[in-house]
Amino acid sequence: MFNGVIFNIGEVHSIKKNQKSILIGIKSNISLKKKDVGSSICCDGVCLTLSNVKKNLSFFYISNETIKRSNFRNLKIGSKINLETSLIFGKKISGNFSQGHVDCTAKIKKIDFIDKSWILKLEIQNKKFNKYLEEKASITINGVSLTISYVSKRFFLLNIIPHTLKLTNLKYLKKNDIVNVELDIFGKYVYKYNN
Repeated sequence: MFNGVIFNIGEVHSIKKNQKSILIGIKSNISLKKKDVGSSICCDGVCLTLSNVKKNLSFFYISNETIKRSNFRNLKIGSKINLETSLIFGKKISGNFSQGHVDCTAKIKKIDFIDKSWILKLEIQNKKFNKYLEEKASITINGVSLTISYVSKRFFLLNIIPHTLKLTNLKYLKKNDIVNVELDIFGKYVYKYNN
């Protein structure tokens, strides 16, 4: 379980592609030890299991299912990755509950600037998930906890404040980039219960 508040960005150092999986190495300042192997780390919104540690490199196995649902199919050496370690009991929760179970991806259609804030216009790529979008609902984009500010039939808007831009990889986004999306867990279950 995570809360989508990001304090660390890693960089993809190695990519080993197999037929239906990828093994990646991420370089970061997060202090991980051999004893942490097997623990969950949220990487750009995707909950991955730490499979190995070598100095400041952390290695993760990405399954075919994750490749299909996320933007990891577009990973390149040097890609910046938002990182969050699992919540610890008693830790302050500032964002929203997220599981690291990415539902789908969205494409950046437009970026507007108001003072030092950004307004992102996004389009969900798998239309069946549009029904879960709701104004003022929580959403996780590349592992970052955000609030939906507007929803239409074809797109939705997010406001990104300067502090969030400073601490996350969202500041590197450009038009037509693909981001990972996890929809509000409570909203999904309430919708399913009522339908």
